[in-house]
Amino acid sequence: MQQIVHQWNAELYNEKHSFVYDYGASLVDLLNPKPSERILDLGCGSGELTAAIAAVCNEVVGMDFSPAMIEKAKGRFPELIFQRGNASDFKAIPRFDAIFSNATLHWVSDYKAAATCMYANLVEGGRIVVEFGGKRNVQAITSTLRDALKSRGYDKQAALDLWYFPSIGEYTTVLESVGFNVTFAQWYDRPTELADEREGVLDWLSMFAKPFFMEVAKEDVKEIKREVQEHLAPQLFRGGKWYADYKRIRVVAYK
Repeated sequence: MQQIVHQWNAELYNEKHSFVYDYGASLVDLLNPKPSERILDLGCGSGELTAAIAAVCNEVVGMDFSPAMIEKAKGRFPELIFQRGNASDFKAIPRFDAIFSNATLHWVSDYKAAATCMYANLVEGGRIVVEFGGKRNVQAITSTLRDALKSRGYDKQAALDLWYFPSIGEYTTVLESVGFNVTFAQWYDRPTELADEREGVLDWLSMFAKPFFMEVAKEDVKEIKREVQEHLAPQLFRGGKWYADYKRIRVVAYK
């Protein structure tokens, strides 16, 4: 699977998609950081969870592939360390006691390289605490989007393989193959409320699904997004609010 470069809109992310880091707060609890630990927040986004970890831990580094997100994080939390980096190809000196990652690893196409890289950058006995999209994540949204693209002849866009959404068995096998000892693994259904009560799915597509619309005529982009939202209303619009059909996996593993 070829890595697709996603252009992030940091302002829209904070304005309407703060649920990404709001839901990550409980993952910080699972991490249970200690003051003496050196911790990496891998895929830190705009830095909110990095700051939450830093409130407890003396040494935290936030890393993200997006220049826009790193710029946003530095502006919001100038006292913290943020750097641009690739989850499947980075090297830390000294190594980390723990690597934390929320809502990031499904964007990394070379997932085995990412697992190998995390393992290599941990001290002996170090741990990873990660959560990201699991099997069947946003399946209703993406299958409807693919159908809408195909119906207009955008077969290449409809066939785009943008994310890595593994099952528990698939991902724990990857981790074990590079040397990790998996101590906790969970898949769960997490319907996620979207911020805009009128254009919830439209906003989600604009934020997270941009690559599907590359080389799609502008008039078709607007029509496709509207069609997808209307088609999904019976399934994803409840009680006056839009929900995305999220499925997540959480994993804790040790070196």
